[in-house]
Amino acid sequence: MPNEPSINVFYDAQCPLCRQERRRYERWSGRHADDIGWLDVSEHHQALREKGVDPDTALRSLHVETAQGQLIEGIDAYRLLMARIPLLVPVAWIIGLPGIKSGLRALYDVWVKRRLKKQGRWSC
Repeated sequence: MPNEPSINVFYDAQCPLCRQERRRYERWSGRHADDIGWLDVSEHHQALREKGVDPDTALRSLHVETAQGQLIEGIDAYRLLMARIPLLVPVAWIIGLPGIKSGLRALYDVWVKRRLKKQGRWSC
């Protein structure tokens, strides 16, 4: 019987860059790739709602579910994902630094809004 993933990543599979990043994370994680489950936000609306997350909100920010069922969002979700990939552990630490974390969050929010508006999927 296969092991359950230790984290589930809710990501936007309609986003070409998001799919590319997923493939990169899978490649870099090597033998730990099975520890990460990848769930397309558009296919898991009900599961997100059951966890108290609006699917539109999940499109605007990465959400990662731990094995204990805890949902982590935003830069902290990226840090949790990167911590599973030995090559990215130093990056996970760096992006958690106070000034860097808040700056990255602001840039990420602007990028996501622009991307979703361009695709006609921004609902705010």
